[in-house]
Amino acid sequence: MTEVKDERRPAGELEASVMAALWAADAPQTPGQVQLSLGAGLARTTVTTILSRLYDKGVVDRRRQGRGYAYFPVQDTHGLTARRMHTELDRGSDRHTVLARFVAQLSEDDERVLRDLLESGEQ
Repeated sequence: MTEVKDERRPAGELEASVMAALWAADAPQTPGQVQLSLGAGLARTTVTTILSRLYDKGVVDRRRQGRGYAYFPVQDTHGLTARRMHTELDRGSDRHTVLARFVAQLSEDDERVLRDLLESGEQ
């Protein structure tokens, strides 16, 4: 008898794979094109759902292509990471404590970079 294992992916893994495919592309991609580039045996409907969710989150934009859409990223990897950090900050009720613990866990080099950024106002 063969055991059936739960093969669910970790949260965000599919979104990360789809984003990587979009970043690697030279032009906006349809769900079918993303599906082909992933080569992971995903259904086109699954890819379409992921792209729709990313669009709803404001991470990708889309334009009409035929009867559907072609998608493209609106942020690079650094912008997406910053967005995730803001999302986490917005979830908590005590931003001061969250930020204090974040800063307390920074390496000396990262702390120096953060201090320099704050002093220069660079964005």
